[in-house]
Amino acid sequence: MPRIAVIAGEPSGDQLGAGLIEALRVRRPDLRIEGIAGPRMQAAGCIAWREADELAVMGLAEVIRHLPRLRRIIRDTRQRLLADPPDVLVGIDAPDFNLRVETTARRAGIPTVHYVSPSVWA
Repeated sequence: MPRIAVIAGEPSGDQLGAGLIEALRVRRPDLRIEGIAGPRMQAAGCIAWREADELAVMGLAEVIRHLPRLRRIIRDTRQRLLADPPDVLVGIDAPDFNLRVETTARRAGIPTVHYVSPSVWA
């Protein structure tokens, strides 16, 4: 069964991810989709490793306060991907988190897609 890992780190990414999952399931109902997901992605059928809101931090002070936890989540996510590689990793926006994880995945031979909404939406 093909597996896709999807990582979203905020509500907008959760919304985009849910739409992506629904579209993929139309073409490939047999897909196993898992990752860091919010409630919309989970409702669309994503098996959550963690809740997306664990990554949602804004502002320098909040990032600094949560840095140890965020680094631990990055480490755990990298280890999970390396221990049981998906067929592809899709990182949705959240570049501070996703680009670090995607680099590890690419080095391990896991194809990656970085899915971002147009900046005009921001």
